[in-house]
Order: sequence, then structure tokens, then C-alpha cells
Amino acid sequence: MTGKTMERLRSLLKTYDERTAKPQTDFKTVDSEGERRRRVCGDRLQNVVRPVLQGFADELQNAGHEAAIRDHTNSSDAYPSVALTFTPRSAGGTALASVLTFRYDPRRGIAVGRDIKPSSTRGRAVTSSTDRIGTIRVETVSADWVETKTLSFIETVLKVN
Repeated sequence: MTGKTMERLRSLLKTYDERTAKPQTDFKTVDSEGERRRRVCGDRLQNVVRPVLQGFADELQNAGHEAAIRDHTNSSDAYPSVALTFTPRSAGGTALASVLTFRYDPRRGIAVGRDIKPSSTRGRAVTSSTDRIGTIRVETVSADWVETKTLSFIETVLKVN
């Protein structure tokens, strides 16, 4: 290596050592703030969204449909979410499960997505139509908002089946 190359390499290494020697507390505060927001959202999903979805699931089951709640609010390795899985009863018994998911979105708050699967007996190819039907800030989530989104989801599933 030439002298110029060696000087440049030493300069790069020195700059790197100086940069990495500084304490990096900024990243920890950002991480802890993000973790705090994730936990707050998980609590909100569990305390506001889940009870509403559970009420709908109970009512759907009483009407003879299949419904279940998936709660992923305590997972430390993923964004918290709560989902309602709904399979309408059908005469042929070939209805597919559709899912309504309320999940934490770090940029927008709580995002609502639905995955609606029509029955294969309707003469159509079974395809999944996943779409986002709304977002809301975590602190403004209300039972009324959850009820509106859930009712819209159930109405759509029943129409396509």
C-alpha cells in the first residue's frame, strides 16, 4: 500500500474509534420510548378492543357461527394485535374463515385490517381480499369505533358468503 492509502486508512479507523467511543444514550431513549408506546397500545387493545370483539364472538357463536379471538398483546417480540376470526355457518359446510385484525402501527397508532374469504360454493375462485379499513391514534380508540369496524366486517363477510 502507498503512504497516502495508509494515511487514509488510519484516518478512517481513528474517526471510527472516536465515534464509537462516545456513549450512545440517544438510541436507548428512543428504544425505551418505542417500547413504552408499544406497551400502552397493547394495554389499549386488551382493555378496549378485546372486550368488544369478545362480545361479538359470543353473539356469533350463539347464532351458530364459528368465531374466535386471537390475542397477541403480551408478545414482547412483535407488535401487539387482537383479531376476530369468523366463519359463517353454511349449508354445504365449506365456508372459509375471515379475519378482522386490530394491530399496532408505530407510525399511525392502531390499524384495522380485514381478510375476507368468500365461500367456494358461490361459484367464484377462492381468493383472499386483504385490505386496511382504518387507522386511529392509540389514545382515541373507543368501543364505539371498534363496534363500527367489526359490524362492517361481519356485514361484508355475510354478503360474500
